[in-house]
Amino acid sequence: MIVKAFIKESKELWRDGRVRVAFAIVTILLGIAVWISARQYQHINEQYQNAKSAERAIWDDQGEKNPHSAAHYGTYAFKPKYPLSLVDQGVDKYVGTSIFLTAHNRNEAQFSAAADQTGLARFGDLTPDFILLFIIPLLIILLAYNSFTKEREMGTLTLLKSQGITPWKWAIGKWSALFFPVLIATIVLFVIAGIVLSNLKDFGVFRWQSLFILSLVYIGYYIIFLNIVLFISLKAKKSGIALVLSLSVWILACLAVPKAASNIAESKHPYPTRQEFAANVLKDKQNGLDGHNPWSKESKMLEQQVLAEHGVDSLHKLPFNFDAYRMQKGEEHEAEIYAKHYKYLKEQYSKQSGLYQSLAIISPYLPTRFLSMAIARTDYSAHWDFSDAAEDYRIATQKFLNDNFAQNSSYGEWDYRANANFWGKLPEFSYNPQELNAILTTNASSLWILGAWILLSFGAFLITTKSI
Repeated sequence: MIVKAFIKESKELWRDGRVRVAFAIVTILLGIAVWISARQYQHINEQYQNAKSAERAIWDDQGEKNPHSAAHYGTYAFKPKYPLSLVDQGVDKYVGTSIFLTAHNRNEAQFSAAADQTGLARFGDLTPDFILLFIIPLLIILLAYNSFTKEREMGTLTLLKSQGITPWKWAIGKWSALFFPVLIATIVLFVIAGIVLSNLKDFGVFRWQSLFILSLVYIGYYIIFLNIVLFISLKAKKSGIALVLSLSVWILACLAVPKAASNIAESKHPYPTRQEFAANVLKDKQNGLDGHNPWSKESKMLEQQVLAEHGVDSLHKLPFNFDAYRMQKGEEHEAEIYAKHYKYLKEQYSKQSGLYQSLAIISPYLPTRFLSMAIARTDYSAHWDFSDAAEDYRIATQKFLNDNFAQNSSYGEWDYRANANFWGKLPEFSYNPQELNAILTTNASSLWILGAWILLSFGAFLITTKSI
């Protein structure tokens, strides 16, 4: 019965011109989206490599210079483009691509792609994730909304009942026939994406395992949508009603609920404004050690402490340059301030994410979106991780420079110059993102919620088949 129903439904779908046209359109859109994303990925990767090499050359070729002057001169940490961003760009367009690393300040990432776009960008980009998350569910609705209602309207349901069909077997046959083309299209897309990424130069941390897990996430998402649409088709009396209800579910799940969840999370756990954040940081800086102010109370206390530790009565008798030592201590104090305030930002983000993910129980779109961005390493967590790595490198760089200044000059010797070969001794900035296992562990709640959606929706569909 299942096989016969599968063959019958497959033939009907193939004969339906609307279905063939719809699949052709979606396939063309996916092809264009993958091609555009691949070109963008390759272009951005080339820019990343060129910028990284050029900035390092500028740093290495500074010539003789005071190390603290070089600290203010600064350098850049560039965020690499991850291969699976070809499938899901996540928040990459909005969070910036490079961070300026300089003395005394922790800077935000700059040069986001969104800042350079025109007003046409508000209409959205044609990307694989847009098609995967929004268009294919619409295609599922087109395929399945009248799967059972048409049997009632055409009178074939009565005929089938008279022949003694097993309702759940018949329903499973229909389900299999409807899901098969969606499954094939999804597999083809991800295989093509993998082949494209495997043949791009400098394709970074791409792993087939990550692509496979990502494909399973989307396949689970489509199973949920198909189950919901078929459940509606079983319960609705007319095809028109089934279509309207199915489209309403799509609007709520993919558009309304994500936006509402975002607004609720932002209102419940708001970030401070940029001005408030800067003011709070400045206030804490003013209440602590300023490495450039030798006359402040904190500087005098540090001076007395260092003199006592080394058993001397003059800064000139210290075996290092106290000016550079004080500046390094000031850097460490300022780094602690930034760590404190960024910790609060991350706590607010964590609370927003927790609330946002708790609302995933009312929309399968949310856990799918969370998992997709996380596996592609294009979510805010990945950006925070990069930002923290850049800050660690900035702090290490300042210590590298100030220590050289302190150990190779005397107190008051501000005309000291490091030789031209010194700059090349600074290790290059490198960043390794989280491994897949760590990402899946962090997003375990989304995996459980997506799994629960699959089981509950499939259970509801099967139970409803008893009413046929």
